[in-house]
Amino acid sequence: MRDIGKILPIDGYHVLMEKSQPADYLKSLTHLYQPLIGIQAVTLYMTLLHEKELQQQSTVQTHHTLMNYMNLPLDDLYRARLKLEGIGLMKTFKEQSDEYSIYTYELRPPFAPAQFFTDEMLAQLLYHHIGQAKFDMLKNHYVKQEQDNKGANITASFNDVFQTIFPDGRYMEAAGDLQDESTGDIMEPDFSWMEQVLKQRMIPTGQVLTNKNRQLIAQMMTLYDLPEYEVEKAVLWALTEENTLNRGEFKEACHDLFRNNHQGTVRLTDKQVETTEEAVQNPTTKEEQLIAELERISPKQLLEDLSNGGQASGQDLKVIREVMTTQGLPSPVMNVLIHYVLLQTNMKLSKAYMETIASHWSRANLKTAREAIAFAKNEKMQYQQRKNRKKSTKKTASKEVVPDWFHNRKKKKQENDDKPQHSNTDKEWQETEQLLKKYSKKKNG
Repeated sequence: MRDIGKILPIDGYHVLMEKSQPADYLKSLTHLYQPLIGIQAVTLYMTLLHEKELQQQSTVQTHHTLMNYMNLPLDDLYRARLKLEGIGLMKTFKEQSDEYSIYTYELRPPFAPAQFFTDEMLAQLLYHHIGQAKFDMLKNHYVKQEQDNKGANITASFNDVFQTIFPDGRYMEAAGDLQDESTGDIMEPDFSWMEQVLKQRMIPTGQVLTNKNRQLIAQMMTLYDLPEYEVEKAVLWALTEENTLNRGEFKEACHDLFRNNHQGTVRLTDKQVETTEEAVQNPTTKEEQLIAELERISPKQLLEDLSNGGQASGQDLKVIREVMTTQGLPSPVMNVLIHYVLLQTNMKLSKAYMETIASHWSRANLKTAREAIAFAKNEKMQYQQRKNRKKSTKKTASKEVVPDWFHNRKKKKQENDDKPQHSNTDKEWQETEQLLKKYSKKKNG
């Protein structure tokens, strides 16, 4: 992808740096950040950092000058800038004039080497990029060096010393550990789903979902793009006998789940913004519309839509959660399974029937609603073909002399068998029209 046009050579820029650099920032950029964002992004950061010392308040440098400095085309500079923004080393602001734009690049200091390893997401990414041997060497060097120089950290936190009281006498709950050190923002992820899971298993939630563990879980969900049901498996796997979270085992479990889903390891790469022609086109057929809905909605929402907007029962949701957790089906595939089972069982959610099909689909490694629907149709077609072949074989093998009345009875039975049955593939998937009508009523209502 070419990024020409996102920024022009004539566009100007200023450089700001409000916070001072840590003493070992060059070591951080070279050994810790460069494997993640590449040499061009690090070079751009260093160029802008030293450019700040030379710039005059009234003078605006152009990006053409920056291109000459770094001997890079403009689209490479643009992508390097995006990597700095994504990793938290730069903020960009834009002012538009009639002829050109002026950008303000606010550089943010990198983590000091020892502090870098306290950020679970960055540390985990670096581990995957450079391997365990190199990672352990860097961590042992920088973290041990920091500890040797300063000793144990016994600094009291804000919440250890102070407590904020509102005018009406209420106390404000502490949220210090949920602060994002790179941005200063307070993170407040919703862990009500995990609290419910732990309560059902009689596990003390406060002991597992500490502030630091909440932040770790949120980071691993973002890093590995894991759905809630897979994070639930990772947390339960990493619990110790004392019902505390083993953070190392939890990270390994998240990585294993990601590797099983994607057949590889996680690495930083440029985000693909292109969309395929198929994704851009609007679905036209009823089946395409159904597939689009099954890819988008949650199993809970699907159940409620099929119940004319009624509340999904806790028992049905428990069945779905257990099947998803046990078989590891993605949400779109689970939606197809729910739809298929309801059609087969007269709108009753049979757990045993669902588990049988789910184990088969899990072994088939289905990932999308389209794959699941095609797989279900193919299985049904093969079943019908086997059934027809079995009938044909029985008819050929039967050569004994029988009365006419028996032939007439067999003929009537054959005619009835040849009639379309409620469970055949076409009629099952014709039910999609009724489902789509419910969606359209819900959207237009």
